[in-house]
Amino acid sequence: MRAMSAWVMIMVSSLVVGCAGLAAEKGNAFFRDWPDGASPAKVGKSVAENFLQRQFDFQTNPRRRYVIYPEACTWYGALTLAKLTNDKDLADRLIKKFDYLLTPEGSKHISPEPHVDYRVFGIVPLEIYMQTKDMRYLDIGLSLADAQWAKTTDDGITAEARYWIDDMYMITAVQTQAYRATGQAKYIDRAALAMCSYLDRLQQPNGLFYHALDVPFHWGRGNGWVAAGMTELLRSLPEDHPRRPRIMAGYKKMMEALLKYQDPNGMWRQLIDRPESWPETSSTGMFTFAMVTGVKNGWLDEQVYGPAARKAWLALVGFIDENANVRQVCVGTNKFNDYQYYIDRPRSTGDLHGQAPVLWTASALLR
Repeated sequence: MRAMSAWVMIMVSSLVVGCAGLAAEKGNAFFRDWPDGASPAKVGKSVAENFLQRQFDFQTNPRRRYVIYPEACTWYGALTLAKLTNDKDLADRLIKKFDYLLTPEGSKHISPEPHVDYRVFGIVPLEIYMQTKDMRYLDIGLSLADAQWAKTTDDGITAEARYWIDDMYMITAVQTQAYRATGQAKYIDRAALAMCSYLDRLQQPNGLFYHALDVPFHWGRGNGWVAAGMTELLRSLPEDHPRRPRIMAGYKKMMEALLKYQDPNGMWRQLIDRPESWPETSSTGMFTFAMVTGVKNGWLDEQVYGPAARKAWLALVGFIDENANVRQVCVGTNKFNDYQYYIDRPRSTGDLHGQAPVLWTASALLR
């Protein structure tokens, strides 16, 4: 009887492992057999090396005092890429880049200002802490996450909330990283509360988002920040969290809208719902990250969204030049209630707003 029980347990375990393997295979059906030049590991490596060759903006721009959010977002993506590819040399060099910021003089370039674009820098030291367990990085990251909630509004949201869609990444990313680093529920609760508040105010009936309450345009990268923020949060939000259904509903509604507005060539545009506007790479990268992650986690129908995400990645890779600089990136953009303002925004090559999403997507494809 004992022998039979043992045999049954072995068979059940084999079935479980087999089913898990099939599920993993199914989730990756559209994310393999890449053509030359489109391997996520190789593309990600080249973009990460590109980032490492750069100085901080404050070192070359006399108007800049602090590390800025595009640097943080690209650095974070490079760190996750290094971890997922087991590239210890790359990881070591990315971590060493932080050395100066650990010095008394260097620490002055980590902004203490109460602004979401500066608080998000915490995602970098928190990621380094999770990879090294060096408490210095945890202390820096948590100081930023906690300072963000030092002052709140009556509804419990950080007083730094502006209700610009960019915030839906800037706020939730650092709080989610703090949760990943500590396991403390207060951080994921903050992120979920903020996300729900923004969803209720800014998501439109068509599933997309206005740039702000007073700016009725579906700006590409702004919507990209939303998609990426919801995706990062859902990756870590417990299945039984009371706010998960609301956030998942907002995420799926947005993904359905994006599917409708994707160009046949795989790209999305500067103004998502305006076919006369130009193909834009930073938004495309963020939407691709969101869709790849959704397919791999079973949130999205892989037969519907898998081909769309694959097509988007291949299109995006086509905009990367021989020096691993992403072309056709909308430059930094303030909110402005004028259609022509968005259409006429300059397009840049190598702007970190465009480099970061490539690394996020490469990481998602490798998870």
